[in-house]
Amino acid sequence: MATWNSRGLRGSILEELINHCNDKYLENNLALIQKIPTPIKPINIDKETRHITLAYFDQKSTVDYIGVVQGIPVCFDAKECSSNTFPIQNIHEHQIEFMSNYEKQGGVAFIILYFSTCDEKYYIPFTDIMLFWNRSKEGGRKSFTYDEINKEYKIRSVRGIMVHYIEMIQKDLDSRN
Repeated sequence: MATWNSRGLRGSILEELINHCNDKYLENNLALIQKIPTPIKPINIDKETRHITLAYFDQKSTVDYIGVVQGIPVCFDAKECSSNTFPIQNIHEHQIEFMSNYEKQGGVAFIILYFSTCDEKYYIPFTDIMLFWNRSKEGGRKSFTYDEINKEYKIRSVRGIMVHYIEMIQKDLDSRN
């Protein structure tokens, strides 16, 4: 079983920015997106602060966020990268399977990837994720690089929304037609 500790907080700044963005989308009737908590089973709890100090993941999670944008079902995961190379192993097989099934049902699946070295955020369409995933499974490179991603999917900040990703969903949908 996987254990949880301070590593579980990786990407929390990105998630806070996305949560703020999702609140703004809801306020403006643009989208309803919910953060999906990862189920954990506490092992040790600090009696004074009542904080969990050790836990294990109770079950596999799917993705970080699920919701609907203007009638379009979406699911996505938030990932952070501290170099110009993103290891494909950071996307788990059960997540790929979930996103694949989600897309088969007419939804849109993607990853929001934050490259902290250059302070840039990108929408990675599921079709691109699958290209990188399949390449790795077929014996090719086990990661993808900043240079390989489509720069047209760079996520902008707009009017205080630091991760304004919904315009990238439209770009993704337009590319499918």
